[in-house]
Amino acid sequence: MSEISRDISVVRELAKRYMEIAVSDRHVRMRKRFRDSNDLKIVRPPLIMEEIPWHEMNMDGELDCVCEDGGLRGMEYGLRVALFREKHFRCDNYIEPVWVIGKSYSNTGNGFEVEEERLAVDKNNGIVSHRYHDVLADESALEKYHDPVITAYPERDAENKARVEEILGGVMPVEVRGHGIYYSPWDRIATLRGVEPILIDMMERPEFLHKIIALFTRAMRLEMDQMDALGLYDPRAMALHCTPNAVTPPREPDPTHYTSADIWFRTMAQMFSAVSPDAHDEFDLQYSIPLAERCAYTYYGCCEPLHDRIDKLKQYKNLRKIGATPWADLERIAEQTAGKYVVSRKPNPAHAAGVADPEVIRKEIEDTVKICLKYGCPCDITLKDISTVSYRPENLIVWAKTASEVLDRYYGEA
Repeated sequence: MSEISRDISVVRELAKRYMEIAVSDRHVRMRKRFRDSNDLKIVRPPLIMEEIPWHEMNMDGELDCVCEDGGLRGMEYGLRVALFREKHFRCDNYIEPVWVIGKSYSNTGNGFEVEEERLAVDKNNGIVSHRYHDVLADESALEKYHDPVITAYPERDAENKARVEEILGGVMPVEVRGHGIYYSPWDRIATLRGVEPILIDMMERPEFLHKIIALFTRAMRLEMDQMDALGLYDPRAMALHCTPNAVTPPREPDPTHYTSADIWFRTMAQMFSAVSPDAHDEFDLQYSIPLAERCAYTYYGCCEPLHDRIDKLKQYKNLRKIGATPWADLERIAEQTAGKYVVSRKPNPAHAAGVADPEVIRKEIEDTVKICLKYGCPCDITLKDISTVSYRPENLIVWAKTASEVLDRYYGEA
């Protein structure tokens, strides 16, 4: 057997095992719960773990790859990760009965480039310290801006699909799909300036900050125009920034040409946890609301506590999901949303970083469940931002098992 033939055999065998899981009754029910939760039904909350430090997770060589070909090795690793999840993590793993190829495109960007210094503690970990240089310090720096230009490459998509279909040999269907929206302008601006200059400018040069966010808003509007025209959006992704994406659409989409009107608008302003609700509204929400209203639904929030500005978020007419960080007052969020929005609860990843204590994990999940049931809030529970588990993969196994046991007790088994 040739080397390439052996690699293909490895990938096909893993794909067969993957498909058996993907079409199982458990995963069919799981995908229905994803939709039900986002449709504001009170069901067992989807329990998700994402942003996992996979370089720390290789138990007994289960993630070791044997393929020599680079492309096949990438497919092999993706399948091994999915199978590892299903074997070890008792939660709702994103396993869909299809191999997805993302549509190919390029984006020239808006002209602003990050200048930074990095410091890593673990060379294998992509989570590092950053020191950003302020490249938008004055008006002259804004002259670097240019409108983004997006180019699609459908011929490349057709070639990629044909190649993967040949590799998989009918074991798994292959689909070319478009993309979603992940819009976090203030995260990006912070990497161009650092956080401190932005906060100072809110007080000393607010008009300058408005010029910056106006440019980012213009760029995003033009990106959305072009992505719409090129058919590069798609509502069929399993995940929406680590949480379930599935939801009943507000309109009947055209499956031959999806647009922003068919997908979620995913946005946040994490650094604004340090500013007042009014400032948050002025510098972020008022700029992003017109963009968001082009979409089917809006999901707002990430690591910033939002319990003191829910009334501001309700200005999004299509708001459907709100992030509830570990530092948020969950009861205040639940009381203000009361079943009208999905609460996307983010447990504290520190509870899996050193030694995982089941009692600490159980209490956090149980507190979440009790509050959401008290106020009739549909929710998902997503452990993310897991920078490290101290090379103890068992931490996540314990976390998933403990959290799932809590959900079993309150909602029944998955």
